[in-house]
Amino acid sequence: MQKLAELYRGKAKTVYTTRDPDLLILEFRNDTSALDGQRIEQFERKGLVNNKFNYFIMTKLAEAGIPTQMVRLLSDTEVLVKKLSMIPVECVVRNRAAGSLVKRLGIKEGRILNPPLFDMFLKNDAMHDPMINESYCATFGWASEVHLARMKQLTYQANDVLSKIFDDAGLILVDFKLEFGLFQGEVVLGDEFSPDGSRLWDKATLNKMDKDRFRQSLGGVIEAYEEVAHRIGVELD
Repeated sequence: MQKLAELYRGKAKTVYTTRDPDLLILEFRNDTSALDGQRIEQFERKGLVNNKFNYFIMTKLAEAGIPTQMVRLLSDTEVLVKKLSMIPVECVVRNRAAGSLVKRLGIKEGRILNPPLFDMFLKNDAMHDPMINESYCATFGWASEVHLARMKQLTYQANDVLSKIFDDAGLILVDFKLEFGLFQGEVVLGDEFSPDGSRLWDKATLNKMDKDRFRQSLGGVIEAYEEVAHRIGVELD
């Protein structure tokens, strides 16, 4: 499958059209960003790691019955996906307290959240992805009640599947975000799942194995990503 025009350039991925109007190519770049793109650095092999990590995770989710946009892996840094009409709402599941939740509520980082929390944010970098709820979505037309219910169900289902995968690998799935779109009227999981959009801690040491290593200048960003990938069985080479 050949890339044609550049359709969209995000903070870490570039999206290209193909000759098939229903298919796109996602290219994972080596860019890593924080502070809504104000801080950007490049790390060798990051595009490869995230591409293959994402393909592995999406395959596992599809096997569990979660519809995804994944079609097939094209290269070390490229994947073929269905073209979705994206819903501008990020779905977040929190199994432990971290990040913005700790800042917002003043609770201790690492606190187990039972049952897990479900949050929604408007996908808008310029507005710093503000928190929203179902009422906002209805009023502003961002997503229908039916689609939101399906997105929430699939997000919790993904949490069950992924929590076990990471737990078996000696890791804690602290939290993660998912994005969805519509394909032929069906809600489908899109974008990506990688250490860029999730928090993963080592069970024994509680070391952070995700993009917090970049946000907090802890170092060893790609080393951590590769370690997580190896533990869950992603073939990188």
